Amino acid sequence: MKMIRAIVRPEKENDVVLALEAKGFPAMTKTNVFGRGKQKGIKVGPIHYDELPKVMLMIVAKDDEVATIIDVIKNAAYVGYEGDGKVFVSPVSEVYTIRTGEKAE
Repeated sequence: MKMIRAIVRPEKENDVVLALEAKGFPAMTKTNVFGRGKQKGIKVGPIHYDELPKVMLMIVAKDDEVATIIDVIKNAAYVGYEGDGKVFVSPVSEVYTIRTGEKAE
């Protein structure tokens, strides 16, 4: 299993969620976050915005579903400018359901 963390523009959040649901991946956790990439924020006129609002989506998926999920996220979140976001994939060694105590496979 893998943990997919996608950090996307707030205005693309709904597009990404709907695209994932349409492909059969409705389960996720969403968190509002602030951060910056290599460009160190943006400058609009005389004002510099050091950290920008983003949304982080977290999805745990089977190994064979990861490529599909990443493609869906990349296509739905794409605007074509710096700050479109990032997708991180990490291994998940164990998952437990709190209500039942069962280890998920």
